[in-house]
Amino acid sequence: MLFGMKSVVKDLLGTDIADRNVAVYADDTFIVSYPRSGNTWIRFLIANLLHPEIEVGFANIDTFVPDTAALSSRALKRTPRPRVLKSHQYFDHRYPKLIYIVRDPRDVALSYYQFHRKYGFIQDSHPIEQFVADFVGGRLISADWGTWAENVASWLYTRGHNSGFLLTRYEDLKQDIPRELARIAVFLGVEAKPELLRSVIERSSAQRMRELEVKEQDQWLGTRKHRKDIPFVGEASAGGWEQKLPPESVALIEGAWGELMMALGYKLSTTAWAIDDQRGLAAQSSQPLR
Repeated sequence: MLFGMKSVVKDLLGTDIADRNVAVYADDTFIVSYPRSGNTWIRFLIANLLHPEIEVGFANIDTFVPDTAALSSRALKRTPRPRVLKSHQYFDHRYPKLIYIVRDPRDVALSYYQFHRKYGFIQDSHPIEQFVADFVGGRLISADWGTWAENVASWLYTRGHNSGFLLTRYEDLKQDIPRELARIAVFLGVEAKPELLRSVIERSSAQRMRELEVKEQDQWLGTRKHRKDIPFVGEASAGGWEQKLPPESVALIEGAWGELMMALGYKLSTTAWAIDDQRGLAAQSSQPLR
């Protein structure tokens, strides 16, 4: 009873966080991904695509593509429709239309490790091997959104062939951004004119986003109260795990999620998923996907 009253009060005061309780409308479009998979980059691309006349930055990105995990239910209800909303949620049958971004989980682990350091969730001395074990085991701050595999599979295997679902691989964006951005534009009902795409790509580049982060880091909720020596916009690389992720961590990720990774086109570097001492963790991590 008391919990329910607190929830009502927070909703009335506009101090709640919407997240999974966000009110969903039929004309909403969601940008969904597991954390550190390129969601912020896509938000900038889409904001610049839909609002080419406006200077988009970190100080106003939540105006154009609000984050359901950062804003209140009241604030989101006041957002002009049709809305494009950011989410990290696992499958929600209410989402009518969405762009799902997937990234190689080995690169996700590296990026998420730096994110945890920036936000003070772990110390700089925290072993990355332990972090990856917690990443695979679903013991991070994002536990409510599922593991990487649970989050990805919950959307891929329920909406993969739905006309209101667009799968975008981070690596494909890196390799051929004009082609991938054109796909996104068509999905959003925007004419993919070459000059518009060129402008959007330039205004949403990693370098420009880094410059905007430095300039506006004290204005954006995601950076103003956190470490400034670790950037929010990271290296924006694909395949960095090959040089930076310990072999045992690579084996752990591939051992747990190898089948799903291969289905998404990610080549495995080991046969870890067939090694006996990994099979228990792989089976446990894969259980919700069956």
